[in-house]
Amino acid sequence: MKVRHLILLLGDQLDARSAALEQADPLRDVVVMIEALEESTHVRSHRARIALFLSAMRHFAAELGERGFKVHYRSLQTHNDASLGQGLQAALADLRPQGVVAVEPGDLRVRQQIEAAMPPNLQLQWCEDTHFLCSTRAFAAWAGRSKQLRMEFFYRQMRKQWQVLMDGDDPVGGQWNFDAENRSGFGKAGPGQIPAAPVFEPDALTRDVLALVEQRFADHPGSLAHFNWPVTRAQALSALEDFIAHRLPSFGKHQDAMWTGMPFGWHSLISSALNLKLLRPLEVVQAAERAWRERALDLASVEGFIRQVLGWREFMRGIYHLDMPDLKQANHFQHRRPLPAWYWTGQTRMNCMAQSIGQTLDYGYAHHIQRLMITGMFGVLAQIEPSELCDWYLSMYVDAVEWVELPNTAGMALFAAGPRFTSKPYVASGAYVKRMSNYCSGCAYEPQHRTGEKACPLTTLYWYFLKTHEAQLASNPRTALMVKNLQRIEPRESTEIEAKARELLSHLDDL
Repeated sequence: MKVRHLILLLGDQLDARSAALEQADPLRDVVVMIEALEESTHVRSHRARIALFLSAMRHFAAELGERGFKVHYRSLQTHNDASLGQGLQAALADLRPQGVVAVEPGDLRVRQQIEAAMPPNLQLQWCEDTHFLCSTRAFAAWAGRSKQLRMEFFYRQMRKQWQVLMDGDDPVGGQWNFDAENRSGFGKAGPGQIPAAPVFEPDALTRDVLALVEQRFADHPGSLAHFNWPVTRAQALSALEDFIAHRLPSFGKHQDAMWTGMPFGWHSLISSALNLKLLRPLEVVQAAERAWRERALDLASVEGFIRQVLGWREFMRGIYHLDMPDLKQANHFQHRRPLPAWYWTGQTRMNCMAQSIGQTLDYGYAHHIQRLMITGMFGVLAQIEPSELCDWYLSMYVDAVEWVELPNTAGMALFAAGPRFTSKPYVASGAYVKRMSNYCSGCAYEPQHRTGEKACPLTTLYWYFLKTHEAQLASNPRTALMVKNLQRIEPRESTEIEAKARELLSHLDDL
């Protein structure tokens, strides 16, 4: 058969309605999928992340075959391509197509690698990724008209454009954002009964992948013992249905809360399926809105969830494509300290970090507050080089792809991009962790202590951070009040805090 188009599908483009497949002719075109070693090793990926991508890719390839497509699948066992570029060049040599068609990659690195691998005499046709609800061009146009790049304003436009939770031209409930109602901790009683997450028993194909990952990536972080992520469209739809039915009704109030032995809470657990393109954002948003209208669910819960998908996820993608490649080197505070070794093991006496990292190692998952206000906030306070922590997030989470991970981490968690698209650094003392979790119980440190042997590193470093950046924070209306509290500290204690902070910063690996 003479091949017309080689249709290149990437591991996070598992959309049956992919723009690259719309005009495909199964009789003349060949789909190529590549398991490239570099995609698991350019950052030291969690084994569950590797397994999720490989299993989902193999299942999707099988489904394409059932639909009549010819699939040239280059697995690690059969071809062992070192990189996507190498695999693409080998496929081109084998198939000799007249051209290549692909959906625009989410990650700039991947796009550059594919373009570099193309021979000069062969045309590469990029298709727009129609999975998203806001194109990169539309986002750039919105950003050009905006005085400030703030998600809230973008989110309101998206609500109007897609007519989500709207009453004519006004938001249902009379306000756009119910975030203030979604920040409660559990109190001493704890979370109580939480609906169990759905179970996806590994089939033979997934079991083969798990065995491969255990063998080939034995030195990578994380466990496969709890692998339970949707790897097919059918499983992804089942995960969405389960969330809408059982956890969305109570999602909002405690979405920021943390508790030992509670890895998932009421969270949706569909971000990995969304980022693999097994689910489409519009169907997710519409399912949540439909449940609110039909079952009279709590509006704050439903709006809070929809904001994450329709607002924040689309906003992050727009920012990534607007600000790359500079975003990858952003370092607003000029932090240069290396990542402590215990980020890879969870072996630290700081119980909040041990719990959050331990959970991450077990599942390849932590919810947004564990990422933002535990592992991320510590990175800011401990003056860790942003690029090191960004690579850690990209390594450790099953839902991590650079277009969404990098702006979330560099921009929001670490404030490395400064006020470009986030209004303040997210920092707090150990008191915040105590209020939102039970992590402080039994910890070697005590959140109320700023100095002394029992001083909580978060607390000490928080006050040192305020003092270090006092002028900048005082000029920001959202952080000015925090800085005013510095005035209540006696000069002698202020000196002690600074000494304790310097001691902690010089021995981060020992915390």
